[in-house]
Amino acid sequence: MRKPIIAGNWKMNKTPEEAKTLVTELAPLVKDATCEVVVCVPFVDLALVKKALKGTKIKLGAQNVHWAESGAFTGEISASMLKELKVEYVIIGHSERRQYFGETDQTVNAKIKAAIANGIKVIVCVGETLEQHEQDETITVVSRQTIEAFKDIPKEDLKKIVIAYEPIWAIGTGKTSSPEDAEETISVIRKTIKKLYGSAPSEAIRIQYGGSMNPKNAKELMAMPSIDGGLIGGASLKAEDFAKVVNY
Repeated sequence: MRKPIIAGNWKMNKTPEEAKTLVTELAPLVKDATCEVVVCVPFVDLALVKKALKGTKIKLGAQNVHWAESGAFTGEISASMLKELKVEYVIIGHSERRQYFGETDQTVNAKIKAAIANGIKVIVCVGETLEQHEQDETITVVSRQTIEAFKDIPKEDLKKIVIAYEPIWAIGTGKTSSPEDAEETISVIRKTIKKLYGSAPSEAIRIQYGGSMNPKNAKELMAMPSIDGGLIGGASLKAEDFAKVVNY
């Protein structure tokens, strides 16, 4: 059985003090959660949030990482820096990183390797744009992104990776893929993993849905057999809303 994982992606929101307040409010609301709970916070919040999470079930995540161990990469953060802060998860390849900051399938792959080498688990994002969706290219796009993301990743490292399917047209728009459509695309991703690694790894890997999952649609989406959780944006910024998704 795959254990569901609900991860909050705070994006560029919450100062350290605001972050501390939010996780302090959230912790008692999700203390009985049956799924894995993660908050992926801005870099400046990591240290304070780590302290605030002590003694709770909530795990700490970052939103990006660089592929190099160190060097002349102004403004970037290495996996070893995240490791020292006891970060357990990192989001890689989010559509906003791809759209605004030049993330490619190749850099996604390099970053996955860097994170895993430092003992950090990965939430790797794949998904199609509105134009690709309307031109029926969803399957082609997500299959390619999955294949490229997992290039030269050993089978034994799959247990350290979660995939998040994010239809880009549904992120922050209030639009949501229907549960059936999300299930169909996630099944394609799972079949792609099967082609790369075989049946057992494809059945074991967890795949989240990440396009405007919220308290109103979480239960319906989570009822789909291939959906193992959610990567939550806006709804993760309010403790009560995020808790409702976690306790779907």
